[in-house]
Amino acid sequence: MKAAAIAGLGFRVHSGWAAVVAVAGPVKAPQVVLRKTVVIADPAIPGSKQPYHAAEKLSLKQAERLVRRCAASTNGLARRALRGIVAELRAKGLQPGRACILLAAGREVGPLAAILASHPRIHTAEGLFFREAMRRACRRSRVKVTGVKEREIVAQAAAALRLQAKTLRRRAGQMGRDLGPPWRQDEKLAALAAWLMLAKR
Repeated sequence: MKAAAIAGLGFRVHSGWAAVVAVAGPVKAPQVVLRKTVVIADPAIPGSKQPYHAAEKLSLKQAERLVRRCAASTNGLARRALRGIVAELRAKGLQPGRACILLAAGREVGPLAAILASHPRIHTAEGLFFREAMRRACRRSRVKVTGVKEREIVAQAAAALRLQAKTLRRRAGQMGRDLGPPWRQDEKLAALAAWLMLAKR
């Protein structure tokens, strides 16, 4: 029985949502096989899109309860989104390979009290909050997942694929040409991350 072709996955995560792109085919000329925007914050929960911002004016105990509630909801939404993505790829005859989540510069944020005392830490913590939800979802779906700093994705992909950075950016832009909009910076960077994972499968 012929083994299923492998698809690389890339994620660019924001507060409450993520752009997801999967690519498959020859490493030198992959095609986009999936493009989605997944929602990972429940609008029925006040503050779920920016849980640390919402918790900033609460008492510490209330803040802890809110963050826990938002985390449980976001983790569940991320898991369901990943299961759907995996099912959609398999329906196309593709096996999910590695996944890459694009990261910010990254720094430690400390305990909740320290986060809420510093607005820059609140922003950092929220980025980590949603990226970690997607990372956990990948692991639950048994998709190998790694993180690459967003500012390094072009350099890493160019080195792995042996292409010049300007060529890589142009190719990433062309990938979405036949799909139509949206093909924003979110999708282009997610596609580069997915392409890098395809190269490393």
